[in-house]
Amino acid sequence: MRRFELRGIVAVAALVVSAVALRAEEAAFERTRDVIYGRKCGMALTMDVFCPKKQPNGAAIIAVVSGGWFSRAESINPALYAPFLERGYTVFAVVHGSQPKFTIPEILEDINRSVRFVRYHAKDYHIDSEKLGIIGASAGGHLSLMQGMAGDAGNPKAADPIDRVSSRVQAVTAFFPPTDLLNYGEKGREMLARSFQRPYTAAVDYKTFDKTKALYLPVTDEKEQREISKRISPITHVTPDDPPTLLIHGDEDDLVPLQQSKIMFEKLKETGVPTELIVKKGAGHGWLNIHPDLVSCANWFDRYLLHKDVAAGEKKVETEPAKGQ
Repeated sequence: MRRFELRGIVAVAALVVSAVALRAEEAAFERTRDVIYGRKCGMALTMDVFCPKKQPNGAAIIAVVSGGWFSRAESINPALYAPFLERGYTVFAVVHGSQPKFTIPEILEDINRSVRFVRYHAKDYHIDSEKLGIIGASAGGHLSLMQGMAGDAGNPKAADPIDRVSSRVQAVTAFFPPTDLLNYGEKGREMLARSFQRPYTAAVDYKTFDKTKALYLPVTDEKEQREISKRISPITHVTPDDPPTLLIHGDEDDLVPLQQSKIMFEKLKETGVPTELIVKKGAGHGWLNIHPDLVSCANWFDRYLLHKDVAAGEKKVETEPAKGQ
């Protein structure tokens, strides 16, 4: 198995730190901190809302604050949202229940809830409930893709009216995301329970609640582990009605293989979903100048949320077969 080390978090952090130079003050916005979008285990789930002071364009971007499936409010960086705020997008920076306390299946519930919250309150934020985009990097990219491919219509019988609305989004952009945990880096390489090395192990430490013992017990059955890993892999959920998806990945990424974006791109393309893959030559898991790529993401959202005739960006699309195919 590929060894996941602390340098992965450092690389993602470098991506964020480099974006500070974007001069966040140039993106005029009003920020509302710690908006509660849900509750779990007696705790509040929060997001920060960034409303552009210029004329809002009526669309929203859900920014998944996650690296290594760690999430915290202190990681919210307004500089990353400048290209969207400048164009009139309202940005919702979502903090999810973080590992090591919560696993990926539990984290996915939070992201679904956040999208439902935004859609339910669309009129309050002066946005169109059917113009929602989502963006994330690394683990955040994985969660964004899962939302794009596996968002659902909601439960019409739910006691909470927010849970009755859809968690689907209309456009996705994802940087260097894990996409297929059963074919990771190459065909047949499986990332099952506890397969990711520290500090990511807890995110895939699958557990199940045993009612008779009143305890959470580890999932040890390999077949069940495989089913969970399949269920949390975005590539598993691709269907023709999925939202247009932009993928951006470095060709020297030693943390999340480029193969993960390539096979996702190929699956989306063969299924008929509008998609592009931008490959950053010589880039690893994050790079210093991310601003042009955020602009490419903004262009993608302009095209598919606002229906403007714009190109995504540099359009460096990989066409050769992926190693994991």
